[in-house]
Amino acid sequence: EVLKMYITDSELRGFDSYKYSCKDTSPLSVYVMHPFWNQAVKVFPRWVAPNLMTFAGFVLLICQYILLWYYDPTYKASTDDPNFPNIPTWVWWVSFFAQFFSHTLDGCDGKQARRTGTSSPLGELFDHGIDSWCVSLFTLNILSVFGRKLAPIELMYSVQCITLMAFALSHWEKYNTGILFLPWAYDLSQVLMALVYLITAIAGVDIWDQNILGFPINFWFKCILYVASFAFALPMSLYNIYMAYKNGTGKNLSLYESCVPLFSPILSLIIFTTWKIVSPSNIIYTNPRIFMLIISVVFSNFLCRLIVSQMSNTRCQVINAFVVITGACLAATIFFNDPTIESHISIALALILTLAHVHYGIVVVNKLADHFGIKVFSIKQRSD
Repeated sequence: EVLKMYITDSELRGFDSYKYSCKDTSPLSVYVMHPFWNQAVKVFPRWVAPNLMTFAGFVLLICQYILLWYYDPTYKASTDDPNFPNIPTWVWWVSFFAQFFSHTLDGCDGKQARRTGTSSPLGELFDHGIDSWCVSLFTLNILSVFGRKLAPIELMYSVQCITLMAFALSHWEKYNTGILFLPWAYDLSQVLMALVYLITAIAGVDIWDQNILGFPINFWFKCILYVASFAFALPMSLYNIYMAYKNGTGKNLSLYESCVPLFSPILSLIIFTTWKIVSPSNIIYTNPRIFMLIISVVFSNFLCRLIVSQMSNTRCQVINAFVVITGACLAATIFFNDPTIESHISIALALILTLAHVHYGIVVVNKLADHFGIKVFSIKQRSD
């Protein structure tokens, strides 16, 4: 009964009638990335499972994240502070490798599935579920290039939140329309991040400490982020949902039901912003890695549950349990108002939520694999 809280019988049955629908109109994707992936996928033997490729890309990003955390725990390495030595050049080469190949694997896994005739709803859920965590890793990794010198901690926080909300908007859009409209900024951002790591590996982090057209690089960084998120992502999501309702191709939900997937992300942003403001230890400055790890896990969990709901055509969860737990920890932090206790609370929260989210993912993936009679990391069918 406890495991049914992860994925219900009605959700499992809903996957049986699921049909994948996606639109990718990005010129970069259509004319550059997809032709490249069509050739790159031929390198992989046909016995390599698509999910294995997806997972390998995720592992690359995790290794990069751990490596950068080790060398830059507080985002102070890319500064002039002698107490925080620069990140070794070889780490930037590893970061370039991890970014480039994780993006390549993410682009090739679906093509490998079609190439081997193993496409399934499990593969899409596995891919998008991992993406919901990767989107934070992309952000938290690239911020080490700039550090606090070029990307103040407040900017780091806003970058992570805006990026996660943009990802949430695309899946909220699919929840209402039944179609995943891939943002133009996704592949562009992946390519740009790989280039940033490559340039940093060759020229060092100091190359970013200069002006372009009279403005610092972090100014252009913010402009690109805000324009991509607010000038394109949100208006396009609203337009696509409006057109789906107008044409009768969407779910035609009530206003309340259509907005349910937004409750958890908005509430979580309120909780995290409040925590950042009232923190007795000023946690966003003293322990940014732990704080932003909590944000990434919370967002990934309710996004995974949203993806399950949209794929199974079931009602989305109103308030995610991880959001409630985080709110309770914020209340405890405010009550005790002690930096040491807050540190213990945040570390325990990060550890517990990460383990709980990993457990959730394992259970859901295995239940779907059993339901469809397939193996997760093999293209062979189950014998039972």
